Amino acid sequence: MTLQQQIIEELKVVPSINAQDEIRRSIDFLKDYAKTYSFVKGFVLGISGGQDSTLVGKLAQLAVDELNAEVGEQHYNFYAVRLPYGVQFDEADCNDALAFIKPSVTYTVNIKPAVDASVQSLQTAGITISDFTKGNEKARERMKVQFSIAATKSAVVLGSDHAAEAVTGFFTKFGDGAADLMPIWRLTKRQGKQLLQALDCPPHLYEKTPTADLEEEKPAQPDEESLGVSYEALDDYLEGKGVSTEAQAKIEGHFLRSAHKRHLPITVFDDFWRK
Repeated sequence: MTLQQQIIEELKVVPSINAQDEIRRSIDFLKDYAKTYSFVKGFVLGISGGQDSTLVGKLAQLAVDELNAEVGEQHYNFYAVRLPYGVQFDEADCNDALAFIKPSVTYTVNIKPAVDASVQSLQTAGITISDFTKGNEKARERMKVQFSIAATKSAVVLGSDHAAEAVTGFFTKFGDGAADLMPIWRLTKRQGKQLLQALDCPPHLYEKTPTADLEEEKPAQPDEESLGVSYEALDDYLEGKGVSTEAQAKIEGHFLRSAHKRHLPITVFDDFWRK
């Protein structure tokens, strides 16, 4: 088995999908989890205004709507959370995403005071962190807020990681990678777009340039610049197609270096990292 085949198998990617079937699969996954665990009364997700959180947010709201229809009351809720660091540069897109999702409840929590206080506390202790590390502070603060909301609402936290992020490790460990449930884990970036198209999402929300926007020294830097490889190449690779030698080396390098991010905390019984 080639490394490409191993990666495809591990991330459960298929070369082509039926968008309606995958929408149903994700909704049923969320519903089944809520029905299995009686303490679950809803889902929490940070909404950025980008493709991935817009998709997962819509799927969560559809699941909540179906659950409530089945029990005949407003028992379940989807909590959409705005998590700006100060002022969000694509504020309009975030508002458009919320208008598309129509969440049960929306909260806005400005993470800037908490992140800045954390950075200041480190500086007081004699530790100065880089702009990159501060970006990870932002991602972890956002997830911390979501888990706090989930705890008060008997809900679980959703993540928006997908196969093209998973293969590269393009998420913050214990930040956006720390959710309870990952409803679109198996999908490539272009497959996620197919689902949004089938859901009649405004095109500008999935056609926009993807960016994590965590680093202040590189505001709104495109994901593809950070990764050194395009999402088109990532998707082609994950769907079993051929890519350039350079793209293959870049993708497989990301995959091997980021193995620890796709694994629970490592114990003495784990040896995958020795490979």
